[in-house]
Amino acid sequence: MTYVVTESCINCRYTDCVSVCPVDCFREGVNFLVIDPDECIDCGLCVAECPVQAIFHEDELPEDMRYFLTLNERLAKKWPSIYHKKDPSADAKEWENVAKKLHLLEE
Repeated sequence: MTYVVTESCINCRYTDCVSVCPVDCFREGVNFLVIDPDECIDCGLCVAECPVQAIFHEDELPEDMRYFLTLNERLAKKWPSIYHKKDPSADAKEWENVAKKLHLLEE
């Protein structure tokens, strides 16, 4: 089992979740984070740290977000690990409540 980063993270890229991860399972893209399902130990510490509620346990992933399970797995193989909290995107606050951002994802 794994946790999954979803659409709310796009263009926000808060990294509070990274700072609590005991196994360094987060990967960083230009405007999005993903969780490597092969590294995630299913601890759930990251969920409470995400200010935009972008992280779900795969069993609790809403049906319309199931795509993000596969997306996290695919991008985790391409993107580098992130080990420490960084500043969010400069305009993160403006993107927090914007829906339907998948087309903005930079792979």
